[in-house]
Amino acid sequence: MKITEKEVIYVAHLARLELTEEEVGKFTTQLNDILLYMEKLNQVNTENVEPMSHAITLSNAFRDDCVEESLHHTLSLSNAPDAHGDFFRVPRVID
Repeated sequence: MKITEKEVIYVAHLARLELTEEEVGKFTTQLNDILLYMEKLNQVNTENVEPMSHAITLSNAFRDDCVEESLHHTLSLSNAPDAHGDFFRVPRVID
């Protein structure tokens, strides 16, 4: 299957794009190259290849979800430029 310049112009019209003659020729060539590559992919023997959802098989390495000692709020607020009670005070962003 080959893409013609007429088809490129038609699709450009549907997308409300104005293409120059040079762009029409360029896109026609590029689309035909893509289709040629897809034909090559269709010829690949995948008979003994199991279907997969991703190209590589990775598994997530999750850590156990357990409560651990964390930074005490007074220590974290000691480095804050401005604090109010147990909270960080930041400059107003919205008036």
